[in-house]
Amino acid sequence: MSYQHILYEERERIGILTINRPEKRNALGKEAELEMMDCFQKAAENRTVRVIILKANGPIFCSGHDRLEVLNQPLNNVRDLFQTCIDMYDLMRRIPQPIIAQVHGVAMAGGCHLAAGCDLVVAAETGAQFALTGAKIGYNCSTPTVAVSRAIGQKRTLEMLFTGNFIDARRAQDWGLVNRVVPDDQLEDETWKLAREVAQYPLRVLGIAKQHFYQQIELPERQAYHYAKELMASQAQWPEAIEGFTASIEKRPPDWKEI
Repeated sequence: MSYQHILYEERERIGILTINRPEKRNALGKEAELEMMDCFQKAAENRTVRVIILKANGPIFCSGHDRLEVLNQPLNNVRDLFQTCIDMYDLMRRIPQPIIAQVHGVAMAGGCHLAAGCDLVVAAETGAQFALTGAKIGYNCSTPTVAVSRAIGQKRTLEMLFTGNFIDARRAQDWGLVNRVVPDDQLEDETWKLAREVAQYPLRVLGIAKQHFYQQIELPERQAYHYAKELMASQAQWPEAIEGFTASIEKRPPDWKEI
């Protein structure tokens, strides 16, 4: 599939997916999301990268969904657009690679959703801003609410929904939407540093950590522990764990290159 709305490259076991619609303020639409899904799916199948950085070209990280794909469109067209959106976020959860959002500018409405839908977020201290702006145009940010509320909780999400106000990177970090806030001119370097730190570990171990986290978080505590117990038992038989335990006992770095 040849991409019109995104760019993709791989370096050092790290994939870099760049939204490339600066003339549209990197607005998301059905075609853009299908391209992103194709990219994520191929990364999961090829297993040549262990982590994916998601970033954007131009001054805006993502302005949300393309309003022309919503305004005056038939109900089924809008429903199909947001089903594609849901399918993309479901896929982002299911692929084994952790996804790191590199947020350099405004992430509003569906753009805030995009950041919240990634596993980790690194934000520029001055440039990054986050908002659920639907109320400002008479259109509640329903799908972004799902991911954002799970990151920052009820009261803060409701404040964002009711006011449409932007929060800066430091507040977003304090609220739990962002992992790391860094100087704007160090954003790319610091995101890359985090990606390399993650990419040193076997993909299957990263994948099971991601899978387990998102499944257990929705379970009652007793069921979550039972699920965790079964995973801990099965992973003990994995070659990754055998090599890791052996290396630890032998006081040497683990060698996962061929695993």
